[in-house]
Amino acid sequence: MKEGVFLCRNSEELAREGADRFARLAAQASKMRGCFRMALAGGRTPREMYRILSTEPFAGKVSWKQVEVFWGDERWVPKDHPDSNYRMAYEALLSRVTIPPGNVHPMPTTGDPENAALAYEREIRRSFDNPDLSGEPRFDLILLGLGEDGHTASIFPNSPALHEKQRLVAAPYVTHLGSYRITLTLPVLCAAEYVMFLVSGKGKGKALAATLNRKCNEAQTFEQTPAQLVQPVHGTLTWLVDREAWAAAR
Repeated sequence: MKEGVFLCRNSEELAREGADRFARLAAQASKMRGCFRMALAGGRTPREMYRILSTEPFAGKVSWKQVEVFWGDERWVPKDHPDSNYRMAYEALLSRVTIPPGNVHPMPTTGDPENAALAYEREIRRSFDNPDLSGEPRFDLILLGLGEDGHTASIFPNSPALHEKQRLVAAPYVTHLGSYRITLTLPVLCAAEYVMFLVSGKGKGKALAATLNRKCNEAQTFEQTPAQLVQPVHGTLTWLVDREAWAAAR
C-alpha cells in the first residue's frame, strides 16, 4: 500500500487539489481500460470539489461518457431530500457535465434497507461484469470523508458493518442517528485502486490524529476509529488535509 498525506493551505486549495487528482485519474483509467469507475463521498467537504470539477479546466479533462459513478454511502432519505448525498452530487457536479444518465448509479433508499443493500450490490457487480458474486470489485477511485467520531462512509464506531467480510454493501442501523444508512463495506474500500480522503476543519483534528496513528493494534481502537481500517491491499491511499485540520491533530 502506498500512502501519502498532502497538506493544503485551506479548504479551497483542498477542493482544487482533489478535482485535479480526480481528472488525472479519470483520464488515466479511460485511456487504459476505456472506463473510470468511482464512488463519490457525501458530506460538506466534497461539495466544493464537485463544483470545481464541473468547471474548466477540470471538466474538459474528463471523458464523462466513460465515467461510471457510484456512491460510498447514502442516508436513508429520498433522492430529492436536502440530506441526500445523491442530490448534493447531482446539483454540484452531475447535472453540470455530460455524463450519460445510465452511467449514474445512486443507492436505492426505498422499501427495506437490507433489500436495498442487496440490490446495490447486484448493480455494482453488473457494472463490473462480475455476475457470479465472487470477489470484490476494484474501483479506480473511492472518495471518502472523515467524521469527527472517526467514521468513514457510513461505517460508524462499534457498528456491525465493521465486521462484514462477505457483502459489498451493508445497511447498518445507526443508533445515535435513529436511522438506517447504506454503505460500501471495508472489503470494497480496501480493494480500490486509489482511495482519497478529504479532511477539512479543526473539528476533524482528533479523529485525524487517531486515524493516522496505526501503532496500536488493539481491536477496541479500530472499533472506535473505523477509518483506520481503510488500508488498500494493492492500491494507493491519499489524504488531502487542510492546515486547520492538521494543526488540530497535532
